[in-house]
Amino acid sequence: MSASVLFDAPGPKAKVRNRIYSIAGTAAVLGLIVWAVLRLNEKGEFEGALWDIFNYSGIRENIFEALLATLKAFALAAVLSLAFAVVLCVGRLSEHRVVRWASVIFIDLFRSIPLLITIFALWVGIVGDVTPFWALVLGLSIYNGCVQAEVLRAGVNAVPKGQREAAYALGMSKTQVTAGILFPQAVRSMLPTIISQLVVTLKDTSLGYIILYPELLYSARLIANNTPVNGTYPFVQTVAVVGAIYIGLCLALSSLATWIEKRGRRTKTGIVVAAAAEPAETPAVLDAATPLGPTVAAEADKGPTDDTNGSVGKSN
Repeated sequence: MSASVLFDAPGPKAKVRNRIYSIAGTAAVLGLIVWAVLRLNEKGEFEGALWDIFNYSGIRENIFEALLATLKAFALAAVLSLAFAVVLCVGRLSEHRVVRWASVIFIDLFRSIPLLITIFALWVGIVGDVTPFWALVLGLSIYNGCVQAEVLRAGVNAVPKGQREAAYALGMSKTQVTAGILFPQAVRSMLPTIISQLVVTLKDTSLGYIILYPELLYSARLIANNTPVNGTYPFVQTVAVVGAIYIGLCLALSSLATWIEKRGRRTKTGIVVAAAAEPAETPAVLDAATPLGPTVAAEADKGPTDDTNGSVGKSN
């Protein structure tokens, strides 16, 4: 019977209690879902005419273009945020006090400011004439870059200090140690957290509707406002479709993270131990088949002697 290191195995009463809590929680969630479905059905949200709008080619094209715009902003923001994260992490770990404190202030400042305020400030032209696309991308890159920098710093600090000291003992420079030893291990150990933050970046692209960027949420609002069906605006339907698209994208990223983690576990790393070779034959020190030299033979013929009293057999 194996016991967990982190917690004690639950006893019979704890198992019964956990089972009751699980059943009660599941029943509560199912009851909430049933209540929501019944409320929507009473309001006529499941009528076929409200869902037929997605059969129009124009609406499908709008959703497809919004999806491409969302993915475009996410892809560029993901790359820039990771690049910012590396720069900020290096600055955060720098031995120069000015560089280190500048990085600390930058990270703490933009992690404290709400992302929506940063995006809106960039859009209204604090740093010049910025299009909605670049305002969204830069806002996402700055905020998520600060978060990813702290993730990378935690991964670098988690690397055993002995590896760093051994690398310095071999004569490697700090740049070589950081780029060749610390960062690869930090990225590998913190990869699930990095992917999780990229999922947050993907979801935060929906903030672009505030600055009129034509992403999924903005296009969904336009579709719902401009396509009334029998006097009813299909907000629930468009939100359901767009929400399903976001869920699919996030699940795809999560699956990618799981695949990368499993592949990393299967990767053979480290130094391969060489196969043991046959030991070399060493000459025997005293081999009966080996003839004794003249000096050794002469000494053997003399017999044992006593240094004080002459021969061993002589008595006083």
